[in-house]
Amino acid sequence: MEMKVRRQVGSFLIKCLDSCTYFLKTYCLTMAVRQRLFLVLLCIIITGSFFKEFLPLPDSYLNNKRNFLNVYFVKLAWSWTFWLLLPFIAITTFYLTRNPKKVLLRLSTLLVGTVIWYICTRFFMLIENLTGSCHTSEALQDLKIEHENKKACVMDGGVWYGFDISGHSFLLPYCILMIVEEAAVVHELKLQRNQYIHIIVNTLFVALGVLALIWIWMFFCTAIYFHDIYQKLFGTAFGLLAWYGTYQSWYLHPLSPGLPPQGTYLKSKQQRYRL
Repeated sequence: MEMKVRRQVGSFLIKCLDSCTYFLKTYCLTMAVRQRLFLVLLCIIITGSFFKEFLPLPDSYLNNKRNFLNVYFVKLAWSWTFWLLLPFIAITTFYLTRNPKKVLLRLSTLLVGTVIWYICTRFFMLIENLTGSCHTSEALQDLKIEHENKKACVMDGGVWYGFDISGHSFLLPYCILMIVEEAAVVHELKLQRNQYIHIIVNTLFVALGVLALIWIWMFFCTAIYFHDIYQKLFGTAFGLLAWYGTYQSWYLHPLSPGLPPQGTYLKSKQQRYRL
């Protein structure tokens, strides 16, 4: 009896997983959505910044930097994206190519993403240090000229005021677009329903879909609550350029990590982007 109940529960969970996969693949990962997603992200940051500047919303849990999603997800955004994409890329690439070298080559996209994340965040910190000054309070009075960088200023109890390019506005769009590019490979997979790989791939795919939705939501919260418009626009521009420079330019060439394994569906995507 207990074994029968477990099978029924397992069957129900698999059906729910298949339904979520079908919904995400059919309605959220279409060619039209993927081709226009960067425009949607631009609209979010511009519209949200407008409200932030001219129609500010009252304080809420969402603009508390200690809120759950910000502390446990956004501050670890690249880690979440990296560790979910790693098994997804490895499994789907090997399933479609049966080529370990191709798997390693495709996984190098995560190394490229890590390098981009590291360089951009360090560059943002450099700009903030070069353009900033230390103050005793957020009122920007009583300049502390003895501190030359943000770290020393904060350690001394001061407030550093400089051009703080929004790291969230950079990283969240980049992660969203990277997830969408890599997840598109599900259109090429023909998995048998009873295979364990079917369950594993669908679980990872749904997890990536949920993660992308969280990133979109937190990107919207960043737009309406944090930073000024120029800091957010610069951050978003870096994120979009990182995506365009890799998936829409470099990865189309042979000497690159390449795009996900391509059948008819993804080849049509590549051809459209080249037009």
